[in-house]
Amino acid sequence: MNFPENIKYTSEHEWIRVEGDEAFVGITDYAQSELGEIVFVDVPTEGETVGQGEVFGSIEAVKTVSDLNMPVTGEVLEVNGALDAQPELVNNDPYGEGWIIRIAVKDASELDKLMDANEYEASL
Repeated sequence: MNFPENIKYTSEHEWIRVEGDEAFVGITDYAQSELGEIVFVDVPTEGETVGQGEVFGSIEAVKTVSDLNMPVTGEVLEVNGALDAQPELVNNDPYGEGWIIRIAVKDASELDKLMDANEYEASL
């Protein structure tokens, strides 16, 4: 299991990597392994501001569909278009090419409520 140190984690198994005023969001290595083969990612919130903990989309695997929850309040700037043709990128590279959305962070103090890599690993 992979737990990169440069990102924050939610208890719902999303991750966020902040780069300046923007951030990339995806699901953790643990989440993708639990879901199994990912077949579709649906993010209808591009252009919208979504609050911390609110649902911003869903991810569909062969066995189930799961909600995607926003780690921090932000405006959804971009959805990873590569996932339309290759949703398995989330399985193969969840912290890299398998990112799901890019957001403009609205309240950086909300990051303090998230877990670091050690806390997330311990929570599993």
